[in-house]
Amino acid sequence: MKIIVDNKIPYIRGALEPHAEVIYLPGHRTTAEVVKNADALITRTRTNCSRAVLEGSGVRFIATATIGFDHIDTRYCKSAGIEWVNAPGCNAESVNQYITAALLSYAQHKDIELEGKTIGIVGVGQVGSRIARTSRILGMNVLLNDPPRERVEGPSGFVSLDHIRQEADIISFHVPLNRRGIDKTYHMVNQDFLRDLPRKSVIINTCRGEVFDTPAVGVARAANELSGMVIDCWENEPGIDLGLLALVDFGTAHIAGYSRDGKANGTRSSVRAVSRFFNLGIDDWEPIRVEPPSHPFIELNGAYRTDQAVLTEAVLASYPIERDHKALRTTPHLFEQLRGDYPVRREFNAHSILARQVKTGALEKLRDLGFDLTGTS
Repeated sequence: MKIIVDNKIPYIRGALEPHAEVIYLPGHRTTAEVVKNADALITRTRTNCSRAVLEGSGVRFIATATIGFDHIDTRYCKSAGIEWVNAPGCNAESVNQYITAALLSYAQHKDIELEGKTIGIVGVGQVGSRIARTSRILGMNVLLNDPPRERVEGPSGFVSLDHIRQEADIISFHVPLNRRGIDKTYHMVNQDFLRDLPRKSVIINTCRGEVFDTPAVGVARAANELSGMVIDCWENEPGIDLGLLALVDFGTAHIAGYSRDGKANGTRSSVRAVSRFFNLGIDDWEPIRVEPPSHPFIELNGAYRTDQAVLTEAVLASYPIERDHKALRTTPHLFEQLRGDYPVRREFNAHSILARQVKTGALEKLRDLGFDLTGTS
């Protein structure tokens, strides 16, 4: 058996070698000639699993170590009898950490309180649900929009997109990329959406670049019709719009989901899926040697400080989002390298809080965010 694996997928080397010939290649080199005699592919979003690549090959199974799967031609796979799986939710907590850092850092720069602000969450799947929970921990009012869920579950708890346009101070998008149909999300944020936003909202895109109409978003921000922008996913990656990059509060190289925890989750999901499909007997495989954070202990002194100030220090110690923003701002031509060589980032639960004079309310919020408080008396 022969398996082609994207060489940027971490923790996977050695897992499948006892059972198959394993070839590691950059995603862009996964061509029709390469996969001709392969039985399976383990991919990321940079591998285009199209009919042109797959037709005539021996591929029977594709596992992508990502939430998204629009790089897989699922219609062709169905017609060709090729099974595929993604890794739903694998990096949801990583994206939650990213957005928490973005919100708190933005609030710090603008000298505003998040408590009492209203956030609209568009797309309430595994990521959006976590953002909703975190936003409530931060004291924000939460509006949820998810038409597919609303059709199944009923209208209670959901609002229209226009309601969010009218009421939300911050709007965060967590939708799949649908180019057509009733749930079309392609250029969802366009000129019509942005026109006359009553609150001049902050908009956040950590889902798919094509959800934002780049020129329209740039015009709105330049005209101060938006209070701010956070963009991790861009149209035409890696050739992103440098004019838009110059206008964002935080712009990063599609790395919101790139915590080591999220990557390990995606690898685990893919290896286990391949094992189940080919009966390899490693259905309970676990990644090993996941790197610890560079600063696992976060010391906090909460004397005379607000809860938000304490949370900001802890969250930004676990993930200094400005580091990634500055890296893209200064070297946008290295977009793919910034992704491929992304430094170690661990999620909240890999960090222990050592707190002095921190109020009980702030400690409870830190615990609810996922930080380890066992070292705090």
